[in-house]
Amino acid sequence: MTLLFLISAGVLAGATGSLLGIGGGVILVPLLVLGFKVPLEDAVPASLMCVVASSCGAAASYVERRLSDIRLGLTLELATVMGAIVGGLVAGLLAPAWVAFIFGLFTLYVSAQMLLVRPPPEQAINNYVPTNYPLGISGSFVAGGLSALLGVGGGPLKVPLMSYGMRVPFKVASATSNLMIGVTGAASVAAYAWRGHVKLALVAPLVVGVLAGASVGCRLMPRLPTAVLRRLFALVLLLVAAQMLWKGGEGLWPSLLK
Repeated sequence: MTLLFLISAGVLAGATGSLLGIGGGVILVPLLVLGFKVPLEDAVPASLMCVVASSCGAAASYVERRLSDIRLGLTLELATVMGAIVGGLVAGLLAPAWVAFIFGLFTLYVSAQMLLVRPPPEQAINNYVPTNYPLGISGSFVAGGLSALLGVGGGPLKVPLMSYGMRVPFKVASATSNLMIGVTGAASVAAYAWRGHVKLALVAPLVVGVLAGASVGCRLMPRLPTAVLRRLFALVLLLVAAQMLWKGGEGLWPSLLK
């Protein structure tokens, strides 16, 4: 029975991740920790492995359908990796609780904007030119740093960054994010594997479900209206904001109450 639940959790995460370009980690980690009582140090690498699987399953389909912007993805991923390296180096100098709390407030603001403010008209998927590369590169650098500091994927930041900051159509931004998160996830999971926290008995059924869910998400995404995808993404961002505010609050409240 537990095996079936793990596969089902993987299907949900894979479908959501491939639809929105976030990998599904924000769904899997709380499910594993709260629902299956998996220790956090084992849940995070299992989630990262599923991010890699979701990226592999979705990216090939999106590249074939010409939804992914490979040139844009490679440019932003280079900045992301550099940010992750810097984030890893300064991780001991910054208080993770404050970083998580500020990131949670920022994510809450972005989700509110997406829910309440009408987006600007999009360019056509087959006829667009990304703008504001300095913002995209600097934002990707920050996303990489946050990924290293907090263990979150860059998708929740990269998709609105490309869509709103660089005027990339939302579906292209989601597909391109799927292409990038696999590289970031593979780099991140290596450290956990070295410490022995990748549990194959846990990862295997999740990956089976994620690959199936990613296949479903890839088929649905081109057919769903962009407005529906935006609202779904905003709701997922609310979940991310809640996780980050809770994570930051856990570390801040005891020190503030002293």
